[in-house]
Amino acid sequence: MTDDPRQARRLPEILDEFQRAEGHPHFRVDVERIRFSPYYSRLSAVTQVISQTGAGLAVHNRLTHSIKVAAVARAIATHLSTRTDQANRVVEELGGAHPVVVQAAAAAHDLGHPPFGHLGEQALDRLARSRFGLTEGFEGNAQTYRILTRLDEHDRPGVGLNLTAAVRAAVLKYPWRRGQGGPRRGGFGKYSFYAIDEADARSALAAFPLIEPGQQTVECSIMDISDDIAYSLHDLDDFYRAGLLNPAALSAEFRSWRRELATLRATDAEDLTTRVPGHSLELLWRRLLEKDAWIADPDAFGEAVAKVASEVIDGLLAEPFDGSLASERALARFTTGWIARLQSSVQVHRHPHLRSGHVSLNRPAWHEVAVLKFLHERFILERPDLTVYQRGQASILQRLVDGFTAWLNDPRDARRAPRRLIDLVELATDDHRRLRTSAGQGESCTDAELDALARGRGIIDYVASLTDAQAISLDALLAGRTERLWDAGQGL
Repeated sequence: MTDDPRQARRLPEILDEFQRAEGHPHFRVDVERIRFSPYYSRLSAVTQVISQTGAGLAVHNRLTHSIKVAAVARAIATHLSTRTDQANRVVEELGGAHPVVVQAAAAAHDLGHPPFGHLGEQALDRLARSRFGLTEGFEGNAQTYRILTRLDEHDRPGVGLNLTAAVRAAVLKYPWRRGQGGPRRGGFGKYSFYAIDEADARSALAAFPLIEPGQQTVECSIMDISDDIAYSLHDLDDFYRAGLLNPAALSAEFRSWRRELATLRATDAEDLTTRVPGHSLELLWRRLLEKDAWIADPDAFGEAVAKVASEVIDGLLAEPFDGSLASERALARFTTGWIARLQSSVQVHRHPHLRSGHVSLNRPAWHEVAVLKFLHERFILERPDLTVYQRGQASILQRLVDGFTAWLNDPRDARRAPRRLIDLVELATDDHRRLRTSAGQGESCTDAELDALARGRGIIDYVASLTDAQAISLDALLAGRTERLWDAGQGL
């Protein structure tokens, strides 16, 4: 068995330090390889929270989200890299905060998201484990790393996009495999690489010897908080434009929580699950305290609630969005002001808490982002009509996985499966065989068992690479429910 082809990269990892000092040309090449990737282009047709098809509106998708994350991240990195204080010295000691590396990571961070947003991620994770016995399941962050280093190719086979160690490490938000995260960011559910891609991830992280195991690089932590900032505000932008945020319902939630705080604090958790105004905010506080007691503060949370109530509910939402230039200006001022303030709230830590990164938001801003996210998580994502729609989307993914499995298991017709699907199964087979050899497993996993696992990973890789529209069209084609052959299946 040959060595992993990803070890023969464009440049040795040791040259990353040279790149930082000599104009950084290879970092810029990395950015362009990501931007010109078909996986990047597909993000324009992948759901962020609600799809444009489902909403009938021009809402954010994964591409517009990634572009805005990159803008926020580059501004933070530029600010940190030009400072001359102790924070800058810490940043440089830990490997630097190069704006182009951060920009590349931000552009790439959502490449692994499958059709239909987080709903699709959950559905494919369940299917990977239940249908194929892939114990690691599916995770969007791990899929991102697999795309960059294995599934996508620029000009050479077997090395992915052939990116520098700095950029590869900067996308590892959860630098461990499934189940190894413990209480760290994302806990046990989040991880950034599968076992078949671990050797490559470890080689990227090895370029940063002062970063402790399980911790993000500085550039990764900048990308991570920029993702939080953009996510918390542009979803608010979407739902305000769409008129989906009911000011009366939001106001009742916030007023009731503040008015009945003493009573709510003494209420049992099980009694807070009802949809009584004020209960959801109290549950949010308890979740923050349970997961992040190191930073969660009751006074800071109360101040964040008051600020969001004042500037969002009583401010922005007090005037319905009507599409006028005045409405556009008001929304732009609101969003720009919040982003600028949150960007200026970053701080640098040499030894951060295990739930934090070397670059993070300060305590007030951290609470404010949590409350901003709460607005759409509680009043949009928990809507019954959205839940019904999402269950239908999950069924599409299940039918696709089952349909492609049956196709590849049909000896008379497997050769006519989509060429890319066959390629992805072959890649996964090579990866699983290499993993078996390197792990010294011998015959503990038979060839037949290995081939079944690889086929499952290849099918999951293929379905995850579809856009929302491609998934819907393929589902209709496989079920014989459409006669629109050529445009529905083109390029698949």
